[in-house]
Amino acid sequence: MRRRTGIVMDPWYLEHRTIEGHPESPRRLEAVYSLFDEPETKARFHFVPSKAVDKDALARIHSPEHIHRMARTADCELSMLTPDTPASAGSYRAALLAAGGFMETVSRVASGMLDNAMALVRPPGHHAERNRAMGFCLFNTIAIGAAFARMELGMERILIVDWDVHHGNGTQHAFEADPAYLYFSIHQYPLFPGTGLFQETGVGKGEGFTMNLPLPSGYSDGDYAVIFDKLLRLVALEFQPQIILVSAGFDTHFADPLGGMRMTSAGYAALTRILMEIADTCCNGRIAMVLEGGYHLGALKESVRAVLRELNEETASDPVSMAQEADPKRLGYAFSRCIHAHRPFWKCLEAL
Repeated sequence: MRRRTGIVMDPWYLEHRTIEGHPESPRRLEAVYSLFDEPETKARFHFVPSKAVDKDALARIHSPEHIHRMARTADCELSMLTPDTPASAGSYRAALLAAGGFMETVSRVASGMLDNAMALVRPPGHHAERNRAMGFCLFNTIAIGAAFARMELGMERILIVDWDVHHGNGTQHAFEADPAYLYFSIHQYPLFPGTGLFQETGVGKGEGFTMNLPLPSGYSDGDYAVIFDKLLRLVALEFQPQIILVSAGFDTHFADPLGGMRMTSAGYAALTRILMEIADTCCNGRIAMVLEGGYHLGALKESVRAVLRELNEETASDPVSMAQEADPKRLGYAFSRCIHAHRPFWKCLEAL
């Protein structure tokens, strides 16, 4: 049975202009949006209107100084917020609409209007800190959506999964002291921003609720499938989230110019299937994804297509078969270090 899968699209996201040669360009969304040029594809999804996030929701994650600093970029043709993070006159509104669009998907998934959703937005968000834009990110879209789920929708347990090739430093720092949020990040290390070590497990009452897997290059579909199926699934089922939010970056694809992983579009579909199974068990299937990285246009388009087809049950991946291709040595490295760091916090890991 097909699921009701929501999509956020808005031409305003193309108005976030970067600089010539920058990997995070409007062409990324132009490639993804071309998926919906065919009427039969478009008809399979429910389109969610974007609306600008209000400042109260922004202020849960970002400082007044940062919000003001981002607003001032609307007055300039080009602002270099960091050496790799440009903004144009349209960037501030695009970032407001990205956060607001994701909040709307979270709201509709939480209410049951949609089964799941994917916000196809830019700029990306997971690197943005409370008082700093960085790593192509202005506002932390997924953190704003997670805080909305907690503060306005009353959810007490929120799982955030980040499969981007880069660690979501801003998301971790937003929630690392709060046990209402379980943050799981699997990323390539060492890569920008150089954070997300195994030993970073949370702070104070949040200790144990930050789970990082900083991995060397070369991990493939099968490796990721085993990690999600045999590690994330165990911890998630013990945590019992009421919604799953995903920072869906596609720069772990083997063709991506910024990473060194070996994922394919089929691998992302398999990870999506595992998350759907977890969500079906814990939270009535509630999943809301937001686009993060992914800088090879063809790979990005095909990977988003694969995830969307999985979300609405057009396909049904077999992660178990894919897991047979995993490399035991790579898995041993990831499992031993992560379990050592987290065994004190999770009963499900005690016997591993």
